[in-house]
Amino acid sequence: MENIIEFHHITKRFPGIIACNDISLDIRKGEIHALLGENGAGKSTLMSVLFGMYTPEAGTIKIRGQEVKINNPREATNLGIGMVHQHFKLVQNFTVLQNIILGAETVNGPFLDMNTCRKDVVALSEKYGLAIDPDALIENITVGQQQRVEILKMLYRKAEILIFDEPTAVLTPQEIDELMGIMKGLAAEGHTILFISHKLEEIKRISDRVSILRRGRLVKTLDADKTTTQQMGELMVGREVSFHIEKGPAHPGEEVLRVEHMTVISDETKKKLVNDVSFSVRRGEILAIAGIDGNGQSEIIYALTGLIPMDEGKIVLNGEDITKAPIRERNMQMAHIPEDRHKFGLVLDYPLSYNLALKNYFREGFVNKAGILNYPKINEYADQLIDEYDIRSGQGGVTMARAMSGGNQQKAIVAREIDQSCDLLVAVQPTRGLDVGAIEFIHKKLVEERDKDKAVLLMSFELDEVMDVADRVIVIFEGEIMGNLDPKKVSIEEMGLYMAGVKREAKVND
Repeated sequence: MENIIEFHHITKRFPGIIACNDISLDIRKGEIHALLGENGAGKSTLMSVLFGMYTPEAGTIKIRGQEVKINNPREATNLGIGMVHQHFKLVQNFTVLQNIILGAETVNGPFLDMNTCRKDVVALSEKYGLAIDPDALIENITVGQQQRVEILKMLYRKAEILIFDEPTAVLTPQEIDELMGIMKGLAAEGHTILFISHKLEEIKRISDRVSILRRGRLVKTLDADKTTTQQMGELMVGREVSFHIEKGPAHPGEEVLRVEHMTVISDETKKKLVNDVSFSVRRGEILAIAGIDGNGQSEIIYALTGLIPMDEGKIVLNGEDITKAPIRERNMQMAHIPEDRHKFGLVLDYPLSYNLALKNYFREGFVNKAGILNYPKINEYADQLIDEYDIRSGQGGVTMARAMSGGNQQKAIVAREIDQSCDLLVAVQPTRGLDVGAIEFIHKKLVEERDKDKAVLLMSFELDEVMDVADRVIVIFEGEIMGNLDPKKVSIEEMGLYMAGVKREAKVND
């Protein structure tokens, strides 16, 4: 099979770090080629070089046998290269159609020919099974639908080489299945797909070959069907890894959090997004909220942490009614790993040290009585967390959060929140975008918090994570609790029936 892409000795440096170190790699036409590696291993950087977002200090790239210089994404697009980024590049207040054609519009004289654009986009969506509403605003559609828009953007520009950067990180199991089918269909039509992922089972399932990177270097390229997930994991992190957390039985103690009859109503549709939900979390246990995305889990967390108001109900934390408490007051009593790290977790244009101190900068030791920040203390604190949680950044604490890989941004948030040692830890998608070694580490940290007699509320779309880590699971469907389950006594298949609303316990609230 002929090579469509050839990387020769690609080297890309950032201040304090060599992100890609002398990488040579061939990609075959029509294959699905996975890139696997730890957070900060250089996967996204290498693909950003291919897409013209970065210029390498050394090395060459050949496309279809011809050496090319790719100075920007437009030049990459002209070469038939498209990229779906881990964090989508969409204009939130534009429609689906406007986002797809933006920068590649069909014109009729001085005017946009929107009718032709619409016909072309609808035809593409029907051809590839990517159902979308062209007139919907991006801000009003699900994450899975937004990803479809990104794929259609590439196809609309006639991309032959498609780069997917962590495409399943925010998708439900059903959406992942749909995406896998779409990718296989595209490859069968002759498209070449480069697939960045940390999920070893997905790589085995979808890929023809997998290239493993570690600390900026190419370790090995393997046929996916001739290697095991265990072998891939060990090559990725350089040591043996465990895919299941070892934990003793839970010993629940006194109640830390109680939610009573929580109801949240949509301002737009007036629908009950959360409908009369009651539950509690006790010291020494991990309670997970499971369900298909869009069934009210996010709204439960937003209401609990103060990001949105409740329409009805009551929240009690350590015996105190915090239903109307401001966010600062709640933050003093609960740690919160948010669902969207960019929107709610980080100030991207602050250095890492500032982001790690966001929960402490107003506390004694971090600020004096005159309100002046103690920068040496902030830097010392940041260095401590960077070391403990292996947060990889080119320049340590002075590295801008925006310049870090998505996985290391997530590790920074996890470090900051767990270190608060609050009685309640609310962990939402805590391992999103993390490699298998980091996932193992975070899962151990969650269990450690439980064993320190803390209460842990976990919300995750990763059913394997829920089943492996949680001591108790409540399943949400259309804003209501369908079951309060023991993961040791229920199968994944049965859990799926609760998630789909097919099955419901007679009595589900605490």
